[in-house]
Formats: sequence, C-alpha cells, structure tokens
Amino acid sequence: MLLLALDTATPAVTVALHDGTAVIAASSQVDARRHGELLLPAVDRVLADAGLRLDAVTAVVAGIGPGPYTGLRVGLMTADTFGLALGVPVYGVCTLDGLAYASGIEDGPFVVATDARRKEVYWARYENARTRTGGPAVDRPADIAAEVAGLPAVGAGAALYPDAFTDVRGPEHVAAAALASLAAEKLAAGAELPEPRPLYLRRPDAQVPKNYKVVTPK
Repeated sequence: MLLLALDTATPAVTVALHDGTAVIAASSQVDARRHGELLLPAVDRVLADAGLRLDAVTAVVAGIGPGPYTGLRVGLMTADTFGLALGVPVYGVCTLDGLAYASGIEDGPFVVATDARRKEVYWARYENARTRTGGPAVDRPADIAAEVAGLPAVGAGAALYPDAFTDVRGPEHVAAAALASLAAEKLAAGAELPEPRPLYLRRPDAQVPKNYKVVTPK
C-alpha cells in the first residue's frame, strides 16, 4: 500500500505519503490564496523525499471538507485526476475527522471547528479521536455557544472565537499525515471510506447575477 493524501479544504495545503504502516513523507504550508499554486509542487516534494515515483501510489486520499468552494475543489479535482491517470481508487476523508484524529483526544466529548468565513465555523462533535457523533455543520459561534460550552475545541475556527470555544487546543490546521493515517487504519480494518465528493454545506460566495441589464441594441 502507498497512499497519497492531500487536503486543501482549509488554509493549509498539505500532502503526505503513507506506506500502510507509517507516514513516510509529508509537507504542509499555510496559505489560503495559493492552493492551486502550491499543491502539485508539494506532491513532487513528498515523492522526492520518499525516493518514489507517482506511479508507485496505490490509492489517493482527499480531504472532502467542509471548506470554501474554491480551495476545496483544488484538492478534490487533483485527487480525481491522479486516480484516473494512475487507475487507482480515490477515497474521501472528512477534513474535520483528520483534525480530530490528530488531536489525540480519547476521552471526549470534544469539538473540531475550522474557519468558514462570514463569521461562521464549520464544526463537528466527537466522542473520541476516531468517532464523530454530530455534524459536520456550519453555524455562527454565538448560535452554538451553549452546545459547545466547556468542551475542548480543536482547530483554527475555535481559536478565532474564544467567547464560544473556551478550551481551545491544537492542532490548528489539518495535516495530510493525519488524514493518511486515519484512512490507512480504516482501510486495514475493512471500513468503507466516503466518496471523494465535497462537503460545501452552503452555496459558494460567487453567484450568477440576476436580472441582467440588456445592453444589445434593439
């Protein structure tokens, strides 16, 4: 097994290789505006660090969000392209699940929250690092403050709103190493992974204008 994992659902552009036993190479950069520019060089870098070629990959794992439309689709389209070119399966993993797994929290409950912009967060509730019990959802922190009060909270979204998330812990951003490790663990146990389809949870910011003004001559 050689899993290539990647995620662009958050400001982190993150890639990792997992050989079925451990992560053998990884790269993460935080830059919310350069997902498309940074992702393929990161793939090249982790392959070079591992001393492997792309055709050694036996499966691709992609973070499916939730996340903003533009960033999220970069990773998912890249994963789909690799899968088609290599003839290998492509699996999805919820980005919030990767953060929960990386937290190492085993005695929940706790929550994971990432920045959804518009003064909102993408969030989910967990019983432990491997078990999601609610969500994912998108909400204003003030609207869920009572629900998350006193719970440990992981992720950059929680750090942005300390009034709602009062016990913020790391990591702040998802790492593909965690996605790869979680996926490898689940696959080894015979579990099914989600399809690599995006969890947008809301419509994109860009909208088709309504009521076009007619500018052509009659």
